Amino acid sequence: MIKFIFLLTPFLLFANKPDLLLLNVYSDQNISGWVMSEKLDGVRAYWDGKNLISRGGKIINAPQWFTKNYPRFEIDGELWSGRGDFENISSIVRDKIPSDKWKEIKHYIFEAPHAKGGLFERLENVKPYESDVIKIIPQIAIKDKKHLERFLHEIESKAGEGVVVRDPQASYIAKRTSSALKVKSFLDTECLVVGYTKGKGKFDGLMGSLKCRLPNKIEFNIGSGFKDEQRKNFPKTGDVVTFKYKELTKYGKPRFPVFLRVKKSLAR
Repeated sequence: MIKFIFLLTPFLLFANKPDLLLLNVYSDQNISGWVMSEKLDGVRAYWDGKNLISRGGKIINAPQWFTKNYPRFEIDGELWSGRGDFENISSIVRDKIPSDKWKEIKHYIFEAPHAKGGLFERLENVKPYESDVIKIIPQIAIKDKKHLERFLHEIESKAGEGVVVRDPQASYIAKRTSSALKVKSFLDTECLVVGYTKGKGKFDGLMGSLKCRLPNKIEFNIGSGFKDEQRKNFPKTGDVVTFKYKELTKYGKPRFPVFLRVKKSLAR
């Protein structure tokens, strides 16, 4: 008799990819009566009532103690530990078997998808579940555009990513919407790493800049935004990286590109 042995893994890999509210870009729209909050540079995590799910539809293997007091309804937010800590957050959240480092992470909530009412009414449903793990992101009423500009400057001066502005009266919509906008002094996007140049001077023996390619095949170099350790262990050819820039030149190249993070690596 042939015996079949089934190995059970302690974690799931994929779930249904969630339909999420996505941000459009602020370009001087009328934001009278809107609210603003810091845009957290973490890992998007959608709780479907049973599992934490990434934007791409992967199960996030959080420890049982982390999610044991979560609600049975849906909530959406960012797994975050602090500004400028994306690589650490991503490493912790990506582990198939969760480590004690999850103690560094909190889930900052900005939505209760499909709940009734405007933004504040929807978030009222989350308040009974606030804890050492679940935190509701504060929403600040915008007085005027100068108020928004001051808040953006304050966040960016502290190495924050930017600001999100929202119409609090708008119903939840699971797609990109003009009632929720991201505000940044710099633009950001992704590119494919196709090579690198060797460093000179104080960067002798290290990576000097990454050679990158945009989806439209335009190539350019990113030489700033790297920590010394990142110049030693830099993104490799085939990796996808996120960078910020001020604007495009007349030739379509990003002006003043600055490295932010690796979005997708062949090594992972």
